[in-house]
Amino acid sequence: MILNIEHASFSYDGITKQFEDISFSLRRGEVFSLLGRNGTGKSTLIKCILNILTLQEGAVEIDGRRVGGMRPDEVAREVGYVPQGHRSVFPFAAIDFVLMGRAPHISTFSVPGEEDYEKAEEAFARIGISHLREKPISEMSGGEAQMVMIARALAQEPSLLILDEPTSHLDIGNQMKVIAAVDSLAADGIAILMSTHFPDHAFLVSHSAAILESGRLIARGLAEDVITKENLREAYGVDVCVHYIEEAERMVCVPTNPCGYRPRGAA
Repeated sequence: MILNIEHASFSYDGITKQFEDISFSLRRGEVFSLLGRNGTGKSTLIKCILNILTLQEGAVEIDGRRVGGMRPDEVAREVGYVPQGHRSVFPFAAIDFVLMGRAPHISTFSVPGEEDYEKAEEAFARIGISHLREKPISEMSGGEAQMVMIARALAQEPSLLILDEPTSHLDIGNQMKVIAAVDSLAADGIAILMSTHFPDHAFLVSHSAAILESGRLIARGLAEDVITKENLREAYGVDVCVHYIEEAERMVCVPTNPCGYRPRGAA
């Protein structure tokens, strides 16, 4: 197991639990999708895994070591993190931005060396965006910037990659590029934890999935067993249809129409 979480609980005020008794594990090469409505604690849980926030109860282990006993640079050597909605306001060239991911491997007051540049170039090539290496990140589209963020995380050479809603605000084409990158990286042996609001994305790439609701995991297991109309109704308060579509060769999740049927062309 590269990631093991046991009975994790967290509270901002010491009274109200943001989440409690969360347990799950993640193996190398496995994609784990975490679903749940806004405000239910997904991003907070991720920050606890990264040791940005300290658990009130329970433990997080990365490759057999408790994160509470690890220095920030030690965590960064094991875990690559792509936050949601991050955009740089500074016009860094993409190559310089990705080189920042080498920081955990560079000693204080040192500058990137030949190996660091090689790792950055490898990260670009790994997800097929070498053509963006000189483009200022402040001038990129949302999809381009998201792929560069993933490349920066890969430059850290992590065993575990954490993606917090990586396809939010992206068009369908860029969503599929990110999902394809996730699938490829998992095939290379990287463990991936991905929070998402898109059940279909979990169907596409996940080996396992869970739904966080009211601070607890209400379902955990194979995506096909977790993403059901009953569980999504409990989590999101909406009715959905979950069916296997033969033409797509996969399960899909479609919300039912809340507006009622309207004939084509009707006002």
